[in-house]
Amino acid sequence: MNEKILILDFGSQYTQLIARKVRACNVYCEIIPYHQSVPQNNDIKGIILSGSPFSVNDPNAPDIDVSSLTQHYPVLGICYGAQLTAKKFGGIVEKSDKREYGRAILHKKQNDPLLKNISDAGQVWMSHGDSIRTLPDEFEILATTDSIPVAAFKAKNGSLNHPLYGLQFHPEVYHSTEGKIILENFLIHICGCSGNWTANSFIEETIATLKKQIGNKKVIMALSGGVDSTVAATLIHRAIGDRLYGIFVDNGVLRKNEFEKVLDIYSSLGLNVKGVNAREHFYTRLAGKSDPEEKRKIIGRTFIEVFDAEAHQIEQVDFLGQGTIYPDVIESVSVHGPSATIKSHHNVGGLPDTMKLALVEPLRFLFKDEVREVGLALGIPAALINRHPFPGPGLAIRILGEITEEKVRLLQEADDLFISGLKSYQLYDQVWQAGAILLPVQSVGVMGDERTYEYTLALRAVTSVDGMTADWAHLPYEFLSHISNDIINKVKGINRVVYDISSKPPATIEWE
Repeated sequence: MNEKILILDFGSQYTQLIARKVRACNVYCEIIPYHQSVPQNNDIKGIILSGSPFSVNDPNAPDIDVSSLTQHYPVLGICYGAQLTAKKFGGIVEKSDKREYGRAILHKKQNDPLLKNISDAGQVWMSHGDSIRTLPDEFEILATTDSIPVAAFKAKNGSLNHPLYGLQFHPEVYHSTEGKIILENFLIHICGCSGNWTANSFIEETIATLKKQIGNKKVIMALSGGVDSTVAATLIHRAIGDRLYGIFVDNGVLRKNEFEKVLDIYSSLGLNVKGVNAREHFYTRLAGKSDPEEKRKIIGRTFIEVFDAEAHQIEQVDFLGQGTIYPDVIESVSVHGPSATIKSHHNVGGLPDTMKLALVEPLRFLFKDEVREVGLALGIPAALINRHPFPGPGLAIRILGEITEEKVRLLQEADDLFISGLKSYQLYDQVWQAGAILLPVQSVGVMGDERTYEYTLALRAVTSVDGMTADWAHLPYEFLSHISNDIINKVKGINRVVYDISSKPPATIEWE
């Protein structure tokens, strides 16, 4: 990357949103803990200071030398970052008469490059308990709201080496309707970023980096058929060709025909992937187990054993490829202490101690939506890129209770009808995740003149942005009626279908 913005994280829940908004302006950025030293190089074009759950007046509040940053880079403080800036230069920050959360109307007091093309009365989003009562002498107000006198400010021209701005509101959130314009003004007009960081530029730079990192050595990688591992594998393959050895394990609890379909896609992409049918091995290990956590652990351990055995058949491997993405990296770094605590993120579920391999993680600085953009730019079929999330333990945690091969078959058939129906009714892309759950409940039914006593199936479909919260999808009654009839008529062994209308929280998306 030739240019980037650094975001100093003070622990705000919105920090990732700042990064995503910056990247939406086609500018590359990275998040680092506030206590990490900021390097001095020409690649860095500016610094953004995030919000924080702390008050700047707390005894243990996060603290940095804002003045030293402005000697080298333009700086923008957001919420806590703005309050810290004001306080460090001699301003007064006090607890507000009332905590200000929610929508507010921003009133521009003067024209400035930061507020270029902003309405005189635009909506912004506030989330703070303190307010800036008095600005330092060398600062000036750019905007106010009806509740607070200092909503946006800057250091007066010429008082510092580089521009210094502060925003009391959060431009990164959806409810700040012109927030992206404000951030873009800072990035392009104040920091001088070119705004040319795109999926195609990322692909070109990443392939060049991978070639240099891997050289003429080999990489092994566990593939799942999911978006992250597929995009990561395609990038590595573009760099080193068939020296990437992919291993795709059928654990017996994949969706109907998924093993064959995914292998066909990998073949069409030219990937060097070996499919391993380990269904019976997994079924044997899962026999008699009904506790959901125990099932998860069995599947994880068994997968590692199978992967390890296959990996040892490949000679002289030095690297392990993984589909780690940026949220994994961010969440593994401690913001609240001088020493960062790192935890490993192994998509294969944890490596045996005997496997001493260096990691290759080409997606470790991308968010999920960016991974999808890169995947499409690489020519990976949209049907795979836009797939719903699917749990690592697969259908094993959608079969409540003991796993049997017959139960897997029933659920695969029913789930396939449900997902196919969503697609044919053009509802699939409106749903964040959907699946069927086979319940350990049998009920009486009537089919023709016969009495049946068969399983109950629950359908689950949710809408969400990131899976942290979710609402049940309000699917049309006509569709639900069609799917219920389709499943009961075509899947012998299921005679009752129910629809889950629980939201997260308090429920979870998966039942186990």
